[in-house]
Amino acid sequence: MTCYDRRDLGLLLLRLGTGGVLAAHGAQKLFGWFGGHGLEGTGQFMESVGYAPGKASATAAGLAEAGGGTLLALGLATPAAGAAAAGAMAGASAVHVPNGFFAQSGGYEHAASLGLAAAGLAITGPGRLSLDHALGHTVDRRWMVPVALSVTAAVTTVVVGMRNKRLRSQEEGEQEALFEE
Repeated sequence: MTCYDRRDLGLLLLRLGTGGVLAAHGAQKLFGWFGGHGLEGTGQFMESVGYAPGKASATAAGLAEAGGGTLLALGLATPAAGAAAAGAMAGASAVHVPNGFFAQSGGYEHAASLGLAAAGLAITGPGRLSLDHALGHTVDRRWMVPVALSVTAAVTTVVVGMRNKRLRSQEEGEQEALFEE
């Protein structure tokens, strides 16, 4: 008989809360649920903040959030789920950085908190009240943690870097002429 301790309960609550918020956030992007704009509207927004192509970016972000969040809540494939969600939140944080830290000013506080919680769960593991534990950790091996986080960090760095380059080139193209003709 297995006796669960408060660590297991704490990880379950953290997974359910973080995963649930991420899944709902992704469902806004993918399906327009919960007041979201779906792929079309989110794609237009993604284009406007430098993520192109917009619809593909919205799909990738929505899948990382909804899929990663759902898997985190279930405690299934926790390293990959946490890494995917953390990567999506790093991309969201990049959009909000110019507004400062606090969410009330449009800052990156909320996205950073979700991303750090997801990354923390990827590293810590899901606890014994999880599908990973029930399945004998077949999709939650120790080596998966550094691999999932490394791959996600590399992809996120490239995607955010391309976005920043795109935004810089747009700003350079919008500069006013130095001399009037």
